Amino acid sequence: MIKLIEKIEGEAKLHFEFKQKKIDFVSIEFLSTRAIEKILEKKNAQDALVLTPRVCGICGHAHLVAAALALESCYDSLELPQKAKTIRELGLFFEIIQNHLKWFYLTLFPLLDLPQEILKASHPSQLMAKAIAVFGGQYPHTSYAIVGGIVSEITPLECMKIQRYLQEVIAFGEKNLFAQDLEKFLEIQKAEELFCLEGDLAKVLHLLEQKELLHSGKSYDKFIAFGANSLFEQGKANKTRVQHKVDSTKVLEEAQQNSFAKNVSYKGEYYEVGPLARAMIAKVPLVKDAHKKYADSIPTRVIARVYELAQLLAHTQKLLASIDFDSPSYRKPKQELATISGEGIGVVEAARGTLIHKVKLHEGIITQYEIITPTQWNLCGGTRQKPGVAQKAMQGLEDIKLAELVFKSFDVCSVCTTH
Repeated sequence: MIKLIEKIEGEAKLHFEFKQKKIDFVSIEFLSTRAIEKILEKKNAQDALVLTPRVCGICGHAHLVAAALALESCYDSLELPQKAKTIRELGLFFEIIQNHLKWFYLTLFPLLDLPQEILKASHPSQLMAKAIAVFGGQYPHTSYAIVGGIVSEITPLECMKIQRYLQEVIAFGEKNLFAQDLEKFLEIQKAEELFCLEGDLAKVLHLLEQKELLHSGKSYDKFIAFGANSLFEQGKANKTRVQHKVDSTKVLEEAQQNSFAKNVSYKGEYYEVGPLARAMIAKVPLVKDAHKKYADSIPTRVIARVYELAQLLAHTQKLLASIDFDSPSYRKPKQELATISGEGIGVVEAARGTLIHKVKLHEGIITQYEIITPTQWNLCGGTRQKPGVAQKAMQGLEDIKLAELVFKSFDVCSVCTTH
């Protein structure tokens, strides 16, 4: 049986095979490609900062920062100003907040037979887009991050504007999503306490309970994150065992048959990436408790994504307040990018998980460019004997509609995957 999955920033085709009325295997096919990697070959290195943000309309900022980091790592030594690091990070966090809101209200709600809350989700999402535009001059597809820092000079007045945006989004969350004070929500450490709330998160969890889905969608229970910043940690976790040493050069990417997506693994093993992975590596108490009860299932992914949204709302306020307006935003490299030959890699934690950009340069010209996206990790196309993360999570289910819910619990993005 074939099911066309839409509303994933594009579409994918799932080929279901049943055995004794249960899903035995699912092959995942992405139908088209935009070939951004090939387009970049033989282009000037600076072009990567213009083209890669156009890989995706939602996580373009993550692609911009990953591209900038990849180019910067081609240098023997390049020290970024702290203000540039902070502002790049803030833009990334704003983008993640925006994505999580859209996923919760526009993707998750309809899958649970709740009305798609377009109007409810649009206003706070627009506020985060405006916040990114303050830094980048526009949204989406901004290119304000360049080799050596950023081109924008943030002012106290602009920071006040962003702070107001954050306060409005926090007020939205406290009224609708968490249904309580943000700080009190962040203090919750037991999953059962979430069921006692009255907001939209509690509504979703109760629906999952009523539909007997609290234990659906389990996969390998293995997680990985390569990006590290002021909030996220690098590492991998096998259930609750955490190791903080991972090597991005050990990532294996292979072409999938009959699909334009890559098959991505770490040392030959499949790992889940995204908010749940980041929370498990950081040992977030609430997510650890949810994981103890439900393992790597639908509700644990929901809780991890919403809790991360709350964390980011609190963290970005502090990060914004830390900006030193008198410090530089850009430090000119000693060597012109047009003369650089070498290889570089840029890694960030995007909304859906680890994003990796790899570049090879010869005298400032791109000879090879590779992009490994979060969806390629979660939707890797394994075999019947060794299925990928989402493939394994859908095995054993009886209902294709439930399989779609499990599939989208990873927050799938087609355009990032088929670049």
